Amino acid sequence: MAIQFKFVELSIVTDETIEECVNEWVGKGWQLEGIRFAMAEHSKRPAMAFVSFTRDVRSAVADTEAPRRPPPLLRPVPPADADPPHVIRAWDDEVE
Repeated sequence: MAIQFKFVELSIVTDETIEECVNEWVGKGWQLEGIRFAMAEHSKRPAMAFVSFTRDVRSAVADTEAPRRPPPLLRPVPPADADPPHVIRAWDDEVE
């Protein structure tokens, strides 16, 4: 049996965010494996939570989650024939 793992990081740790996360992923066919908390210094509340899920790969239905794509490192360069952006500079106007 091949097992697939899913980890979700919660930077805001409340009962509502944990409940929302668990309900979302269990609804997509994942089983809750566990929740681990990262504690902040000098605080009784956790700073982060890591929620882990598992599922059997063979019995998994098609994943409705879109594949993750990393954000682009650079902005795309506009084509050479594109109009330059219109820039208005107040200090370019002559004031009488």
